[in-house]
Amino acid sequence: MNAPREAGSRVGGSESLPPAGRAGALPVSVHARRGGLKSGESRFGLLLLLPAILAFALVVAMPFARALLLSLYRYTIDMSEPAFVGLANFAAVFASESIRGSFVTTLIYVVLATTFSIVLGLAWALILNQPFRGRGVLRSVSLLPWIMPSTVTAFLWGWIFNSRYGVLNAVALELGLIDYPTAWLSTSAGAMAAIVITKVWLSIPLFMAFFLAGLQNLDREQLEAARVDGAGNHAILFDHVLPHLRPVLLVVVVLGIIGNLQQFDTIYALTGGGPVRATAVLSIEVYKRAFEQWDIGMAATVGVLWVATILPPAYFYLRQLMKGAD
Repeated sequence: MNAPREAGSRVGGSESLPPAGRAGALPVSVHARRGGLKSGESRFGLLLLLPAILAFALVVAMPFARALLLSLYRYTIDMSEPAFVGLANFAAVFASESIRGSFVTTLIYVVLATTFSIVLGLAWALILNQPFRGRGVLRSVSLLPWIMPSTVTAFLWGWIFNSRYGVLNAVALELGLIDYPTAWLSTSAGAMAAIVITKVWLSIPLFMAFFLAGLQNLDREQLEAARVDGAGNHAILFDHVLPHLRPVLLVVVVLGIIGNLQQFDTIYALTGGGPVRATAVLSIEVYKRAFEQWDIGMAATVGVLWVATILPPAYFYLRQLMKGAD
């Protein structure tokens, strides 16, 4: 009778491993293979991100670093070399009444443009969410203002507000609302209203699309049950629709603030920052300092502060996106 084989004895010229040895070796090999795959995927992902990182560095990071550096120098067109002044430019900005006025003008513009865009965009989304014939065509046509070039839109509204041959004056005179043509863009209130209306007209389609997408997931049966219980339109809007749209509303508010803080082209094409700086928001202020007064150091300083006003809503928006991704 043969003696039992010992663990580790050779069978067929190879050493047999105990069951425990085989069971323990497999996870080590799998973990090692998975670790290699993960590191390889990380390197491949970094390689895919490299063009975006380079583009961000060239287009955003390096110009901002250059502007931050120039904000510490006095540099005008009559100077061959910039002169280091430290934080003197920032002190001059806060001491300048005109630049402080630009901050106030920017705040007024952002609040008005964002508020009216959201309210009208939501109202239009609620209308287009109702079933009626031709709804699809009207939805498509409603996006036209958003896809038009913003400068073209500014010239269009400039023609509407024109004091001599503008459509607004023609209609107001025909209806008897005014007795003589009004120079709408020559008054502070009229110019501010013009740039706000233009921006609202541009923003309504985008915000409408956001709200309309959110309304598609609204539970119709819940609304019908609320109506059966006697709830009116006001109660349904504030108790059901707006709570459902709260995440969308939050994103739209932040995007509206960021976009309006960055606005330049429509304001410059429509009013140029006038009359008498009535519509000189921060973006216009940077342009005038850099390309009309040729004070590069002060323009860079205002630009840095302008970016600082955009960072908080941008950070909040990115934080919300990260929460959604989790």
